[in-house]
Amino acid sequence: METSLGNLGLDRIDLYLIHWPLPRLDRYVDTWRELIAFRDEGLVRSIGVCNFTEAHLTRLIGETGVVPAVNQVELHPYWPQDALRAFHAEHGIVTEGWSPIGRGALLRSAEVTAIAETHGVSTAQAVLRWQVQVGSVPLPKSSDPQRQRANLDLFGFALTDEEMATIAGVDHERLSGQDPDEYEEF
Repeated sequence: METSLGNLGLDRIDLYLIHWPLPRLDRYVDTWRELIAFRDEGLVRSIGVCNFTEAHLTRLIGETGVVPAVNQVELHPYWPQDALRAFHAEHGIVTEGWSPIGRGALLRSAEVTAIAETHGVSTAQAVLRWQVQVGSVPLPKSSDPQRQRANLDLFGFALTDEEMATIAGVDHERLSGQDPDEYEEF
């Protein structure tokens, strides 16, 4: 933590996350306890997790009594994670969606493109708006300043219930192959 704060030139970090649960190592609850201590010491404002399933979250909460502020997960219309988002809502956990436009695959969807054209927005904006309307905080990746501005411009239009259903009805599957119960990233 001291190294991170020093490298960032900060006295406190706003949000600190566990990136993967790595269940094979079975250390995520111990790591969570360390994050709780950092928060209690005032070194971080909020703590959360990434890529945790309902079972991982249930164990964290059960063993520590502390609910993560955020769970950042793969989330897009191809992989909407309805049950996990419902669990988050029930426990007051903010859902952040990584790969919110499905690693670019949704940009080629005829249905999503048609909806975007109806609103005079880009296909990416339509998908990101879907994310906002399902209650997620989308985290799109872009190094292009113009695209970054467009990705933030999501509040001048709203998708209808029918459009939401159309976008949610596209072929559903995880694109990353990174199942949190098995995937290990070090």
